[in-house]
Order: sequence, then C-alpha cells, then structure tokens
Amino acid sequence: MTVRLRGENHGEETDISVPAAALQLLVNTLAQLAKGNPVAVAAISSELTTQQAADLLHVSRPYLVKLLDQKRIPYRRVGNRRRILAADLWDYKRRDDQHRQAILDELTREAAALGMYDG
Repeated sequence: MTVRLRGENHGEETDISVPAAALQLLVNTLAQLAKGNPVAVAAISSELTTQQAADLLHVSRPYLVKLLDQKRIPYRRVGNRRRILAADLWDYKRRDDQHRQAILDELTREAAALGMYDG
C-alpha cells in the first residue's frame, strides 16, 4: 500500500508516492513531537558517541560506558574514544525492552494469581 501526497511547490502541484511504512513513521514521529517528546533520526549505519548513545537510551553516559565495558553493546575504539553503531544500539534496546516486558508479564501473572490484579 502506498499513499499519494499532493503538494504545491512554487505554484506547481507535485505528486509523490509514500510507502505505508514511511507514512507510519511520519505519523509516529508527529505523535511523539505532539506529546513534547524529543525525536532523533539516525542512519542505522551511523556511528554514535557515547554521549549520543546515552541520550538515545535516556541513560547517563557513565551507565552506558558500564554497558559497553560489560560487552552488552558492541563498540569500537577510535583513538581513546568509543564509537557505537546505531544498529547495535537499537539491537540492545530491543533486547532490553523484551526483557523488561517479560519481567512485567511475569509480575502481572503473579499478581493475578494472588488476586491482586484482574486486568
């Protein structure tokens, strides 16, 4: 599925086709901005500094460095600086989110079994 957009550029109408995935990305981005949340866009192949990576994960830079030292996120050194591939950062985030969701699901099951949650 694609969506056609029509815009005007210097008095001339222009049609473009936008894939549904790109349109959904735009909708999600606008929704986050409307909520006042910051949005970052980075190419998957781009390399990030430790501060940029920490900002994207919403953690402190020292905590991110700890994750790197524990080899939970791959990185490479450029001189005495660490660089993290955006793809590796997103892979870590996905795994961490899945782990957190599994813990939440287990806590919900235990609460339901104890009659503390009827969700």
